[in-house]
Amino acid sequence: MIQKRALVVDDEPDIRELLSMTLEQMGLETITAAKLSKAKKLLENEHFDLCLTDMNMPDGNGMELVEYIQTTKPQLPVAMITAYGNMDIAVEALKKGAFDFVSKPIELMRLRNIVETALKLEPESTSSYSSSSIELIGHSPAMETLKSQIRRVARSQAPIFISGESGSGKELVARSIHQLGPKANGPFIPVNCGAIPAELMESEFFGHKKGSFTGAHQDKQGLFLAANGGTLLLDEVADLPLTMQVKLLRAIQEKSIRAVGSEEEIPVDVRILSATHKNLAQEVQNNQFRQDLFYRINVIELQVPSLRERAQDIPLLAEKFLAQFAEEADLPPLELSDDALNLLKKHHFPGNIRELENTLERAFTLCQGSVITPDDLQLTVTDQSMETHTQADLSKPIQGSI
Repeated sequence: MIQKRALVVDDEPDIRELLSMTLEQMGLETITAAKLSKAKKLLENEHFDLCLTDMNMPDGNGMELVEYIQTTKPQLPVAMITAYGNMDIAVEALKKGAFDFVSKPIELMRLRNIVETALKLEPESTSSYSSSSIELIGHSPAMETLKSQIRRVARSQAPIFISGESGSGKELVARSIHQLGPKANGPFIPVNCGAIPAELMESEFFGHKKGSFTGAHQDKQGLFLAANGGTLLLDEVADLPLTMQVKLLRAIQEKSIRAVGSEEEIPVDVRILSATHKNLAQEVQNNQFRQDLFYRINVIELQVPSLRERAQDIPLLAEKFLAQFAEEADLPPLELSDDALNLLKKHHFPGNIRELENTLERAFTLCQGSVITPDDLQLTVTDQSMETHTQADLSKPIQGSI
């Protein structure tokens, strides 16, 4: 078996030694560099599976090295070592393409988690990272762009904010990011932030100890621990009350949680994905969402197109839904008449894919024959529905560059 190799870039001898010892104990061959110039020369001439870099060096900084690696060796995961509490640097590094970050003083468990996760990454060209493994149906330009973005962000541990209208498939996008990433074998835990009563929210997220409050008859794990080693999706994150936003920000920054009624801090290794149909930037302006939490979860934003912006995908989506309904009912699949399909393509679909699915399920139930007609769809055609909806311009670069 070929030994994995790591490059450690830091101008402090003690830190280089600590990192080298830790990585060598994990079975990695470790090469060190005290300057940016030496690091670049090593990267030019040798192969590495991982790079750890400090921010400050005599002849430059770690951010330059992150950008250099993104340009010359984008497949190489690089983690930034930052001063304690300097989240601005960490976030900026993630935006520029860093895989993850670790703060000084270095917690060895956290470092090992980062290394183990990074080494699970496979080359982007392998079949497991192909678009066919993304469970998003459609080949419209908008969807192909989104799939490409998903493949890129899945390789990082940067927090991703998924925006889009209700029913557009934000949770499916989150699942795809999880499945294509190095934590794919870990749990994927989606939580609807708007469905948890405010008084139970801290217990739901962080767990509680028996007897910590009335009704706490036994210890409870909490969502962060349930997602440990995997991904936590904060769906409808805009619905979090401000008091909970403070506690969530701390958990994300410290990468540790404290159960209600406990004195103990428990480290967690969880990737955070967030989603909402609301305009989160506007919520910040309205003082309904903390700016520091917004900044922390919105390192990279993915915009999910509405169904109007990808109308050419409707035939494929309709075929998938009708086959699914037929299988569930143990009946032969139904077909859409040309008129019915054209009507679907012209419809506005304010409820997006969820509305399309409900419309087809109703038509499947009402249809008397083997072909669904416009009458079976029971769609109200409005002037808005008859508009020609152009493809969304999703060609603009996403925030961050991974």
